[in-house]
Amino acid sequence: MSPTFDWARIERSPGHYDFRGYDGLMAATAARGVAVLPVLFDPPAFRSSRPAHGARPGTYPPRSDAALGAFAAAAIARYGPSGSFWREHPRLPAVPIRAWQVWNEPSLPAYWPMGPDPAAYARLLQVTARAIRRADPRATVVSAGIPQSRIGVPFARYVDGLYRAGGRSAFDVLAIHAYARDAGGVLAAVRSARRLMDAHGDHRPIWVTEVGWASAGPPSAFTIGAQAQARQVYAALTRLARRRTALNLRGVVYSTWTDGGVYRGGTDFWGLHTGLLTVRGAPKPAFYAFQRAGRRVTQLLARRPQKR
Repeated sequence: MSPTFDWARIERSPGHYDFRGYDGLMAATAARGVAVLPVLFDPPAFRSSRPAHGARPGTYPPRSDAALGAFAAAAIARYGPSGSFWREHPRLPAVPIRAWQVWNEPSLPAYWPMGPDPAAYARLLQVTARAIRRADPRATVVSAGIPQSRIGVPFARYVDGLYRAGGRSAFDVLAIHAYARDAGGVLAAVRSARRLMDAHGDHRPIWVTEVGWASAGPPSAFTIGAQAQARQVYAALTRLARRRTALNLRGVVYSTWTDGGVYRGGTDFWGLHTGLLTVRGAPKPAFYAFQRAGRRVTQLLARRPQKR
């Protein structure tokens, strides 16, 4: 599970972190043995680099890279291996957070409004990674999920820039958002990322931290209907599981569990319809396909992996 840890909701005043809004989530996931991969994102106004005048739409990174590191350290102090949350809830099975994802899609103007800059993101990632490793030396630092998108910097160019800027030393896993028309396209995206990393001499894991298809909503390349959504969910998860060794694939996060409503002041778009459940919580065909895929993936993981 990969929720956003909304920094603005947690640090309400400088240096004061209130995680109560996330304690229920952590209790529910721990009770079911579900590991959480949080996305550290969205600074409060007093930390944001958003200009007072002439700001563009979107989520600005923090003014100070160190501030995100301090937020990460506070989150580890709450939910990490020695976190206060586990001491306060001794009856819960401890499922501490051991992997942390730093920011979201910095290659898109919506999440780096001053203009996507892989060198600037590399600096943010380096500083935050140092803070994470000081707080938990065994933690896994996951890069922001990088998509292939026509509205941002192309995937290969952005990741090349990240490596040139020294980002390799900061992350342990490269995250990608592998949206594609079908499961074959998802597999191709992961293969492309693997080739690019290998070309940089980097053979560490990849983590698909977003992938999905819309069952309804406005027309788009990813709006395919309920039955096709179910087919692609099953095909993508099982095909990636079969090739996990060759790709050095750490994991896959389906996005999302439940459909969303239109954002305040926003408009409908395909990304609000990728859920396995409807807004009212009713299972879609994709929900049952996800269940079947989970059983099949469990079988595949129990076997000796094969390269294909």
